[in-house]
Amino acid sequence: MGGGWGKQGSGIPLSERVRAGAAPSSSPTAGPSGAPESCPARHCWVADAVDGHGVKRPGLLVEWRQVPEGWEGRVVYAARVRQSSWLLVEEWLPAALLTPM
Repeated sequence: MGGGWGKQGSGIPLSERVRAGAAPSSSPTAGPSGAPESCPARHCWVADAVDGHGVKRPGLLVEWRQVPEGWEGRVVYAARVRQSSWLLVEEWLPAALLTPM
């Protein structure tokens, strides 16, 4: 039967499942402020979008990393790539280009 119903592991919430041999991650991630966060995903405004229209785009910040130049955020946002179509963009941007919503 398709759909995965009745397979082993049923009844265990996805948040409690781990891959065989892997330890569950219980440590929160830290952002540029150094404060621990339980979930790094946050809504944000993205300046200097890849489409170059000069307007801030709403985005989703999904991860932080520290590089020699400072902090960068991995964001996902929509950009206009053609006159009538939009594309979903994922990229690492300097924290200075990201503003909280």
